Amino acid sequence: MKLSRRPRRLRRSPAVRELVQEVYLQPSDLIAPLFVRPGDGAPEPIGSMPGVFRLSLPGLVAECRELWALGIRGVALFPVTPAELKNAHASEALNPDCLVLRAVRAVKAAVPELVIFTDIALDPYTTHGHDGLLTADGTDVDNDATVAVLAPMAVLHAQAGADFVAPSDMMDGRVAAIRNALDAAGQTGTGILAYSAKFASAFYGPFRDAVGSAGAAGTRALDKRTYQLNPANRREAIADALLDEQEGADLLMVKPAGPYLDVLAELRAQTRLPLAAYQVSGEYAQLQAAAQAGWLDLRQTRDESLLAIKRAGADLILTYFAKEMAGDLARA
Repeated sequence: MKLSRRPRRLRRSPAVRELVQEVYLQPSDLIAPLFVRPGDGAPEPIGSMPGVFRLSLPGLVAECRELWALGIRGVALFPVTPAELKNAHASEALNPDCLVLRAVRAVKAAVPELVIFTDIALDPYTTHGHDGLLTADGTDVDNDATVAVLAPMAVLHAQAGADFVAPSDMMDGRVAAIRNALDAAGQTGTGILAYSAKFASAFYGPFRDAVGSAGAAGTRALDKRTYQLNPANRREAIADALLDEQEGADLLMVKPAGPYLDVLAELRAQTRLPLAAYQVSGEYAQLQAAAQAGWLDLRQTRDESLLAIKRAGADLILTYFAKEMAGDLARA
């Protein structure tokens, strides 16, 4: 055949393919989500998330040292709050010596250069499992009352040493309120990673098991559709994200990552801010389960899924594969 272009010439050998590869992963692209629990015991395995553990403070510090040595530069901390400290008002969220704040201080003392992201939402602290305070009749989440708690909560996290506070609640106006509160408290150097396009997804179940919010609510399928995004709406997601940028967010996030790569790619075209994407617990669990059944190759599907997220426009990827991926990259 007389062909002016033969695209296969760029695929003919490993060396050629590597020369023309457009997207690469490196450890500094990855943020490791970590679950911290009370006490000093051994790591607790999470049944729905093979290879992921709830860590005591000593275990968390040891894990962070290992992650730093592998080239990972950021961790996102999620507390497992004991049931006796939960209530309808999420009062433990404003305890200046609560578990996550002790965790931030311990990690900063041990690995001071590690970038710490902390979750700003009330679901770890509420008996009902929602991300905010309920209205008086208990039928919905009260937006403004919730924001009134999130702002001082973010200040406490900044004062403890968090580098970025990460509002994941999807309340209206929370980014501006948090930015104003941080600045008023003299925490102008603390950044905001906004969960800007967080969808009401069915992929969050294992995470809710991990932190205990599913148990608090009595179901893994807690209905959060009055505040999290409709999975059918791309334009709405972009509008929400750009509003967070206007309100002062430093980083924007799409969550989950894999099912919403179209949203991630479109947002990349519309903002100059760095973008994060969260490969959530259900995405991780389904790859693990399929690999355990012998249906998929775990390493190849892991790598492909992460490359796809970066190719779509993510600068940072929160993934439970972070440590394993960084170790493989170091050995490559």
